[in-house]
Amino acid sequence: MTAAEEAAAQAELLENVIATAQRLIKKAARDGATITPVLIAEKVQKAAATFDEDGPSQVDQGKAVSILIQRNSHWVGKSTTLKDDKNHVEWLTAARKRDWHYWRRYRDFLESKLSDTVVEGLNEATDDILGLLEDPKRSDDWDRRGLVVGHVQSGKTSNYSGLICKAADAGYKIIIVLAGMHNNLRSQTQMRLEEGFLGYETTIDRDPGMPIGVAEFGEDLKTNSATTRAENGDFNKAIAKHFHGISPEERPWLFVVKKEKSVLTALLNWIQTRVADSTDADGGRKLVTKLPLLMIDDEADHASVDTGEQMFNDDGTPDEEHQPKTINSLIRQVLHAFTRKAYVGYTATPFANIFIHHKGATKKEGPDLFPRSFIINLAAPSNYVGPARMFGKMTKEGRKGALPLSRNISDHYDPETDAGWMPPKHKKAHVPTYNGQETIPPSLREAICAFVLTCAVRELRGQGDQHSSMLVHVTRLVDVQNHVREQVEEAVRRMRQKITRRIDADALLDQLRNIWENDFLPMRDEVAALSPAEERPPAMPSWDEVLAILPDVLDDIEVRSINGTAKDALDYAAPGAALKVIAVGGDKLARGLTLEGLSVSYFVRTTKMYDTLMQMGRWFGYRPGYLDLCRLYTSPDLVKWFGHIADASEELREEFDYMADARLTPEQYGLKVMSHEVLTVTSPLKMRNAQTLSLTYSGTRPQTILFHRDARIQQQNLDATDALIASLGSPWEDSPKYGRDGDQDSWPSARLWKNVDAAKVLAFLETYSTHPNATSAKAALLSEFIIKMTETGQLTQWNVALLGGGLGEGDAHTFPGGDPSTNYSIRKTEDSDDPERNDPKSFAIGVLTDPKDEGIDLGDDAWREALARTRAAWKPDPARGRVTPPDFPSGKGIREARGSLGASVDRGLLLLYPLTPFFYKDKAPERLIVPGWSKPIMAFAIAFPASDNPIEVEYEVNLLYWMQEYGPSE
Repeated sequence: MTAAEEAAAQAELLENVIATAQRLIKKAARDGATITPVLIAEKVQKAAATFDEDGPSQVDQGKAVSILIQRNSHWVGKSTTLKDDKNHVEWLTAARKRDWHYWRRYRDFLESKLSDTVVEGLNEATDDILGLLEDPKRSDDWDRRGLVVGHVQSGKTSNYSGLICKAADAGYKIIIVLAGMHNNLRSQTQMRLEEGFLGYETTIDRDPGMPIGVAEFGEDLKTNSATTRAENGDFNKAIAKHFHGISPEERPWLFVVKKEKSVLTALLNWIQTRVADSTDADGGRKLVTKLPLLMIDDEADHASVDTGEQMFNDDGTPDEEHQPKTINSLIRQVLHAFTRKAYVGYTATPFANIFIHHKGATKKEGPDLFPRSFIINLAAPSNYVGPARMFGKMTKEGRKGALPLSRNISDHYDPETDAGWMPPKHKKAHVPTYNGQETIPPSLREAICAFVLTCAVRELRGQGDQHSSMLVHVTRLVDVQNHVREQVEEAVRRMRQKITRRIDADALLDQLRNIWENDFLPMRDEVAALSPAEERPPAMPSWDEVLAILPDVLDDIEVRSINGTAKDALDYAAPGAALKVIAVGGDKLARGLTLEGLSVSYFVRTTKMYDTLMQMGRWFGYRPGYLDLCRLYTSPDLVKWFGHIADASEELREEFDYMADARLTPEQYGLKVMSHEVLTVTSPLKMRNAQTLSLTYSGTRPQTILFHRDARIQQQNLDATDALIASLGSPWEDSPKYGRDGDQDSWPSARLWKNVDAAKVLAFLETYSTHPNATSAKAALLSEFIIKMTETGQLTQWNVALLGGGLGEGDAHTFPGGDPSTNYSIRKTEDSDDPERNDPKSFAIGVLTDPKDEGIDLGDDAWREALARTRAAWKPDPARGRVTPPDFPSGKGIREARGSLGASVDRGLLLLYPLTPFFYKDKAPERLIVPGWSKPIMAFAIAFPASDNPIEVEYEVNLLYWMQEYGPSE
């Protein structure tokens, strides 16, 4: 037996022992035992003994125990649902689920790999989704369309695999999975469904091949697949000729197809000519009436939505296969050919889907793909590492709680000359050069060194039987990617030669040891401190141990292009030794494709669009036992943007939670999303509305976070604030304080005015100058909204608060009726430490308000109502940092309470913040933010109560500015 074969046998033995021990633990738990480390160790010992036929097994029981302790500590929050039950009939009962076979096989398969709680969470979530679809045995016409929103790389495929199993058990006969736009993702999806649903490997002639996955956990269910895992295994005209009609008595048929014009056209023609059994009386359309359809749309916001945004080839010619309007039309025509159908989209970035016009329909294609029946927000397991954990949460003191895994890079191009190794804008003829040489920049060399060390540590931690990947994503152009791959290959080759032959290796070994001592060792401890006990990374090996295995590690590392072929996915599935791969790619690995064991990412892209960036974040997901080794090498701007979109995503999910608690519909959620400032990072083309956006400020809290770097405008805004305060007279209260059920709230040095006429707030907004590029805090729009609301009798009365008592410095200023002050609030700016690199016309802060400030005018009874609303909408979701129920109301909860408690609190709240004029570094003032301005910088936020009768205002979108500022989408 070779070393590789022996390693593979050991890995299989360990997997079998863990799976057996997991079943024993599950049985013990069902019998009432508490799962403890002692119980787990006992069951592992018992499981290992079952493999002792040829003498004592060589399984690493300590490793098995460690994996099972971690696995059994995971938990999953509850999913949240918005639904519209119009024409829906409840049908999913316990009796109906009694004899299910597909789900039982898949459940047992999952339980061999995951904890019971995670599997039960998936069971509940898929029951919820299936129950919102229609009973496939219901004989009259029905059409259900929904959307499942997960987190990036969080296990959406496992969810829809479970849904497919249950749908097949329930009686759905045709299951179509739309699996991305490239062969690698389609093949990967096909293989996952072979493992979780079919139970066999597909072959070229489409006969069942080797049993895999669920086949070990139940009978062969003789399921049919019209597609295979091969490069050419998609549906096409030639395949269609061999398939005749499908009878309702047959086992279900699975189709895993790309979103391509030719593939979908062949599928539609086959359905219309070979499967249809009736004709529409009105239009003569061919119809399928005897076979219920389930269509799963993976990455449903991509290509399926009719954006009108054409995809282009590298040479600039239109890609005929990827015309969104055509693909959208074909998907809808396939659905429209069935009288009984269900469509379920899956995505982590649902905004394009929600922008679909909910009443869009044509005679030929039927309704558009708006998820009018339901939207479900899935919770991720507690070990999921998503944007909130990776990039932290924004507070008024700056971003907090981020994992310290990002590394800033700036040597990939020179902004002065807009040239270099990889400038943001380049053509397909670009040849990457650094200092005049066709070689990688030092930052990429360091990233490769980090990957080499990661592979070594994973080997020494006993994870050598698992894949390890590095991602290099710096260009969308294939020709340029090929140059990058060659340069990375050359760098790895030179490292291998130096380490293996010990020739001229001193400088390289010094660099590796420097990264080891100054990065890897301290980061392990920092990540451990930020992780729950059960997720803390293992101890680090010694440098000598790492040094000893470096030659073998470098010998194993391969550099590959990810170019969209099925081979990219198949390589990971092939038996044999685990891969150590540096994957160089672009758009073809940006969506859906999972890079197994991804640990180091080198990422340079110019787009700032929410959905495009989030989908490119392949580094989100699960990193058991090696999270501390993961690194993200990227530009400071991209780290900042990822932080922004993590915040925006959380706000929209919170909005969703409140609307679900209020039992609102998907259509109503669509209106809320469209008025959110996240639009600044979502392509306007995906809104199907090219020029004008409508929004309502009802229930929102716009705040000024982008400011003019102009002393004249700062004086204008300070004058506007003084004029407003002078018009208010004596405060209703100085330094407000409340009991708050024993946990007192107070605002020292603040002043609060109540019952202020709306005209005074409008006069302030008319003279305050907001920045023209601000997203939601636009003074003219705010004024227009308030005026329209007052015309309906709303927002006629206001409360105003001037917040004081900060720790920042500035020249003394006396607000009318008050004492002179030199202490102003500090809000961390996004300025660089190097003033030369800052925007000369504007500066930004992260967050202005503390949610607590929105309660400055609320008595204890209203505060309790806000807390009750916050708790009612709150759902545990560790991926969003939600572990323990809140003990204070959120800003959203306060605004909901404002809108529900009558005239005494149903009013707007204007919050005025004097900010320090200094840029602070290490808690000390370093320089003036605005040249020549040392008085307070005035900022404001408005808390608008939620309204049952909100008014919308419109504003124009400058598409040219949008594209220049945020770059292209996919």
